[in-house]
Amino acid sequence: MPWVVLVIAAFMELVWATALKQSDGFTRLWPSVIGLSVALLSVVVLSVALRDLPVGTAYAVWVGLGSLGVAVTGMVVLGESVTPSRVACLALILIGVIGLKAVEG
Repeated sequence: MPWVVLVIAAFMELVWATALKQSDGFTRLWPSVIGLSVALLSVVVLSVALRDLPVGTAYAVWVGLGSLGVAVTGMVVLGESVTPSRVACLALILIGVIGLKAVEG
């Protein structure tokens, strides 16, 4: 169950980072409110996962999945560039996350 909680926290990373992009430097109210609120909630949910997971593993997975999600959202939704090298690097992040899960069990 802590891994499910951790994945939820990582998904929240995707939400808040995307909302902050849409906030246009905190000049738009609702994307700013959503971004900051979900960022705080993401940290709270991460802390719940940390009850049962090692901090190094949990933090690496949280940041890794969050970064991966934001990058993919940027490419698919926001029209950011999709290059083979970028996709390969993102695949390495995913492999690292899967590896951490495999060794932690």
